[in-house]
Amino acid sequence: MNTDSSIQLTVPEDALGERLDVIVAQLCPQFSRSQLQKWIKSGDILLNNKLAKTRDKVFGGEAIIVTPKLQEQTCDKPESIHLDIVYEDESMLVINKPAGLVVHPGAGNQTGTLVNGLLAHENAQKNLPRAGIVHRLDKDTTGLMMVAKTLEAHTALVNQLQAREVKREYLALVATDVIAGATIEANISRHPRDRKRMTVSLTGGGKEAITHYRVEQRLLNHTLLRVNLETGRTHQIRVHLAWKHMPIVGDKVYGGRPRIPKDIDETLRQKLQKMNRQALHATRLSLQHPITQEAMSWEAGMPDDMQDLVDSLHKEPLNNSHRIL
Repeated sequence: MNTDSSIQLTVPEDALGERLDVIVAQLCPQFSRSQLQKWIKSGDILLNNKLAKTRDKVFGGEAIIVTPKLQEQTCDKPESIHLDIVYEDESMLVINKPAGLVVHPGAGNQTGTLVNGLLAHENAQKNLPRAGIVHRLDKDTTGLMMVAKTLEAHTALVNQLQAREVKREYLALVATDVIAGATIEANISRHPRDRKRMTVSLTGGGKEAITHYRVEQRLLNHTLLRVNLETGRTHQIRVHLAWKHMPIVGDKVYGGRPRIPKDIDETLRQKLQKMNRQALHATRLSLQHPITQEAMSWEAGMPDDMQDLVDSLHKEPLNNSHRIL
């Protein structure tokens, strides 16, 4: 077995009694569970360097080696979708994702996704898990995403993510005055009643989640934050900031009722009311090139709707007469 392109994993200590295929699916969300089960059965996934079965139990601390095999991974159809490509070479590409673009096909979004666009951009993407996508952004979150173009690059980028070596910075416009930056450390899990939502777990369950933020700009009853992810949980920034009473403007799921300052210019009021997506943008991406190991970094400015809102909030005079409705 060629371990040069293998993914090295360690079973978390809290995985006591979990099935091997379940825990591997949690550790490798870039692959489908059915594909991982096939690799376990074919010996392409080892547990403590030994062959294993899908139903084998893990106890925490075991070593898992996943060696992906190049084969057609997707039945999704290529579609001509404009991709804002920031960087591309033989091994990878970086795109600037617009708002409204779904990353993976799923219920209600079988077509028109980034996967469909990548398959049209280059047919060979069909041989890679999720068409080469190794991390995701929410539908209405904008900004930089990396995509692998070869299996070797895919494995290397996944390993960097697992080792927390990929640096991701976001800009988030929040509806409150933030005095100073801080770090949020709070586990995140599925909401017990609404499975489409995530929530902070205060009982010790869930997955570790760490978010760092600092003040980028102070605005009228709002703050533009620069956020760094140490972990990459689903909806992490949105959940963490809302939990700390710093809801992202336009976030219908976690933001609660829109917070509009009283006695503001009518144009600004309308802009705040019409912001119908979370004002969250992945502005900077830094990593080691998966083949050359060169340190690389890209930046993308805020999209027009978010930039216009920030500019309007900055221009409005700051005084004590404004109150939140």
